[in-house]
Amino acid sequence: MGSVKWEIQQRLLILLWIGSFSAVFCFSELSFVTEPRDVIASLGDRVILDCQAQGESPIAVRWRKNGVQLQESERVRILSNGSLYISNVKSSADQSDYGFYQCLVRNTYGAILSQRARLTITSMLSFVTHPVPVAVTVRSVARFSCSVIGTPTAVITWELNQRYLPLNTDRITVLPNGVLQLRDVTMKDAGKYRCSASNIASRVKSREAELIVSPALSPRTLMKPQIIAGPQNISAGLHQSVILECMAEGNPHPLVSWSRADSKPIDLFGTRVLGNGNLIISAVKAQHSGTYLCRATTPGTRNYTIASANLTVLVTPTLVEKPESQTRPRAGTARFNCQAEGTPVPCITWFKNGQVIHSNGRTKMYNNKLVITQIIPEDDAFYQCQAENSQGSVLSTARLIVVLSEDRPSAPRNVHAETISSSAILLAWQRPQYNTDKVIAYSIHYMKSEGLNNEEYQAVIGNDTTSHIVDDLEPARNYTFYIVAYMPMGASRMSEQATQHTLEDVPLRTPELSLTSRSPTDILVSWQPLPNKLSRGRVSAYRLSYRTAADDQITSVELPIQGENCTQYLLQGLQPDTIYLIRMSASTRVGWSQPSAWNSHRTPKTSSSTVPPAPNLELEPLNCTSVTVRWHTAPSDVVIQGYKLSFHPDGQSEDSILQLPPHDHQHTIAGLNPRVKYHVKVLALSSNGDGYQAHQTVNTPGCPSSPNRRLAMLPPPDHIHTEANSSSAVSLVWGRPAFSSGKPLSYSVRYGPVSPSNTSTVRYLQTTEQTVKVTGLRPNTRYEFAVRLHMDQMSSPWSSTVYERTLLEAPSSPPLSVRVTLIEDGTALVSWKQPDQPNLPVTHYTILYASQNSWIAGEWQVLQREGTNTMALLEKLESGNVYVVKVSASNQAGDGPFSTTVELPVHRGKNHQPRHADSHAEKTAFIDSLYRIDEKSVTGIIVGMCIALACIIMCFFILFTRSKTRKSASSKMIGQVRNEVMHSGVSTANQIPAENAEVLVPMMRTHFIDTKGGTNLLINNTGPVMSDSQSKRKKINIFNNVWKSSAQKSKIKDHGCLYEEEEAVASAQAHCPQIPFRPLGESESSQTSDGSRETADSGNFSHDVAENSPNLSPCRSDDNEKCSDDALRNELRVSEMSICVASVCGLVLDASQPISTSDQQYVTVPL
Repeated sequence: MGSVKWEIQQRLLILLWIGSFSAVFCFSELSFVTEPRDVIASLGDRVILDCQAQGESPIAVRWRKNGVQLQESERVRILSNGSLYISNVKSSADQSDYGFYQCLVRNTYGAILSQRARLTITSMLSFVTHPVPVAVTVRSVARFSCSVIGTPTAVITWELNQRYLPLNTDRITVLPNGVLQLRDVTMKDAGKYRCSASNIASRVKSREAELIVSPALSPRTLMKPQIIAGPQNISAGLHQSVILECMAEGNPHPLVSWSRADSKPIDLFGTRVLGNGNLIISAVKAQHSGTYLCRATTPGTRNYTIASANLTVLVTPTLVEKPESQTRPRAGTARFNCQAEGTPVPCITWFKNGQVIHSNGRTKMYNNKLVITQIIPEDDAFYQCQAENSQGSVLSTARLIVVLSEDRPSAPRNVHAETISSSAILLAWQRPQYNTDKVIAYSIHYMKSEGLNNEEYQAVIGNDTTSHIVDDLEPARNYTFYIVAYMPMGASRMSEQATQHTLEDVPLRTPELSLTSRSPTDILVSWQPLPNKLSRGRVSAYRLSYRTAADDQITSVELPIQGENCTQYLLQGLQPDTIYLIRMSASTRVGWSQPSAWNSHRTPKTSSSTVPPAPNLELEPLNCTSVTVRWHTAPSDVVIQGYKLSFHPDGQSEDSILQLPPHDHQHTIAGLNPRVKYHVKVLALSSNGDGYQAHQTVNTPGCPSSPNRRLAMLPPPDHIHTEANSSSAVSLVWGRPAFSSGKPLSYSVRYGPVSPSNTSTVRYLQTTEQTVKVTGLRPNTRYEFAVRLHMDQMSSPWSSTVYERTLLEAPSSPPLSVRVTLIEDGTALVSWKQPDQPNLPVTHYTILYASQNSWIAGEWQVLQREGTNTMALLEKLESGNVYVVKVSASNQAGDGPFSTTVELPVHRGKNHQPRHADSHAEKTAFIDSLYRIDEKSVTGIIVGMCIALACIIMCFFILFTRSKTRKSASSKMIGQVRNEVMHSGVSTANQIPAENAEVLVPMMRTHFIDTKGGTNLLINNTGPVMSDSQSKRKKINIFNNVWKSSAQKSKIKDHGCLYEEEEAVASAQAHCPQIPFRPLGESESSQTSDGSRETADSGNFSHDVAENSPNLSPCRSDDNEKCSDDALRNELRVSEMSICVASVCGLVLDASQPISTSDQQYVTVPL
């Protein structure tokens, strides 16, 4: 029975013990149910600020105003539910209810503060600026502005001649900030203008300003665009509306466009253009921050003017890492982390039970962290982290519970530290004097000795050793150490402290250099001293090395540090307009550091005009993605018209250039990458040209990271699929991450060719859909794509990268530099180059060629060559033709266009030197006219050729019927000539009258008489000999000779024609020189005699044929008359009298061709 009672009592004790713990952990956690909010009230209003908390009772509520405890009065009192009641709001110099209010609630376990609430009292409106009078001409622009202050924000309207200004035309624009714009001013717009401002507290009107409009005296001249009112730098709170004004004037009216200086697209959601170029962004977000460019451009030209302004979006602080409640034993260490984001950067404040915490020996704050060492029972409390900036504040609460225990070990004894190297110290100690056997581990605590709020580090080791090497220390620093022994029920007190100094080392890095030029022949190199963490000791000297970019010879200068630290050096005697490479190394007593990378700087050009000096530049990292640039210029007589700022990452070209107004001396560069070295350059602009440039580098710090922040990030999109639609477009589809949220989502798509060395080709798209079609891509190129998610102010990481290659594109241009070369008779070489298209694979080339006749008939000969081959041979070409050639490229996607036709003439007869033809050669008139023949012209040519052929047949018939008559006449004439020569040949040769004139008559190379040409003209001492029948048939013989020449096809074997008495003209046996047929327009081997031109006939003679043919004797043994003919010819050779016969053989040459006399011989003939 007793045992049963004992068991019941034990169970009751356990229940009471569990209940007490539940009471401690459940009801002692003090928290707010309702917190006060911002209120706007008018004078005399009643105001209630709510505050309700829950936790273990009793709960006491107190109120604070601007951080000071608020005293109750008849007008201000705390209600029973904890709310603050103000019966009559006042605002005077000695008593005002305006301010920030917080409620403080407390119970037996501690106290916590609520969020801050602002009480704003409405105020009367008052004008800061009034509109001023304006005088303009017709069709120009006019602008009025006014501004007021007051709470709440006023609504501004405009009046003309004390009447409401109607806005029923697009010429008039009223901006919400109080600006009135009038475009294309007319005479009716003249009058007195004033603005009217009103809110719930008051309504006021400004002074009147008159608009004077005068008529244009003459037609308006052309005027470049000019921005009259450009955008101004502005800071706006989150979700407010922003107005960026841009009013431009010019003739013709300029077009106004907007862009961002960082090349990012302007978010179109909630963005619109008001009037003729004013940009309005409704409900701005953090991503809207940046530099905006207003550009006014003359239509149809490249004349433009740019104005810029910075938009800074102020964001309320948000906690990305909150402190967590902890339970620690007495003498332990507690660490609370707190990280916040916002614009401006929030300030972190720590509270313990509602009171601000200040650093002391055991409590330290660094990097927004709170560290409490050697915890005591009084440290059991509520701890709050408050992040505050100009836009508001946010609080987060955590609880520290201290566990008390008895029978703790004593502290470790005789702690000793010994330096090993520049980064390691050996620590040794003795075990505790009491309860040594209960020690399970040792905790080593160390921190830097110099400075305040230094971070404390901790290392835990087992109980089997009493020494430890701390090896992650900084060189040349003093460190303080202490040790704590741990047992299962708690920790011992801290041991006595030991301090030790680490050794020096070579500098870890060199200073960042700033390069400026004060003249064309010098460079001022300046730098900041290295921090102790990088110098790793006292820097004793610097070494400056420099050379030109085109020379490998390096010049070095050592700069010892004596007394004050050396921070600049002037390089003199340099060459103007030359790129110099400069680097630096630093040394301590241990040795020299590695030299820095080369920094480039171009010295200015020598100029007679005075330009602004280089500004003094200061760079300060604002956070891990932003850098603040400050500069100021030295006094100068040059008027500065603005500044040019450029920046780029190390190793890349300048990709961002900003033009800033002359009154700016500070700019914040945002959107940078963490832990990246950037080059920043600033120069002043003037009417004399660009000033000297200041160049400096800066390293962005790393962004704070923690597991909590990583968990707070949005998940990236998943299931990304790509599909190539064409050679220039790819479609993307992705899935929404698996999380529930009713807020709108947007996506950013990043894409670019797979080329990691060139980041300038990366582009971005924004969309609210889960699919997008990316256009404007290059054919047959591999691209990479990634997608990220945006919701409110949060962004997810980029998704995993997917790759897709655009489709192949058929060649869009023909092969280049098509060239045809005649390398031998009947063979030509065609060469070309690949079409001018990037990433274009060619599988094969198609060569089309044809002669003139085949080209007209559309009959081409086709050749194909592999895509790696850019030459082809054209064989079996026929002489006397002109060939046309063209080439095209093909691949799997299709065939490309053909090149322009190239012409190649193939000559007949002797070998010619190789002739070249390409698409840029001069075309002959015949070929040009031939290519312009159309179908109707071809039909007409065919009909004309038929008529001509019929006429030739008729002439042939007529000449054939008269051939016998011509033969008899020729025989009589030959006999007469023989008799005259035989009787008077010798005497006339020896006795030549002095009065006889001498004439030059062309003679053939061989002294034979050629009568085959169709004429019977002979010359003796008395003059020409001609029969009557010959004179009658002279014109007929001309046509007869043409017919004979065209009919002869055989190769010439005889050198001349022979006379016979019986057969005066024996055409079947006699042989005359014959000229082969050649293409029209070619006359290299054609000669025309003067005598032939007199009779309207052409003499044609081929010396190649004459020289290569065997000499045939004109005398034959079986023919006596032919032998007598030979004797006659010998007598003619001996005599001085020469006989010339104009031979008409072959075809009739064109009268336009030149007549060559190089192969003619002239002899003296007495007449």
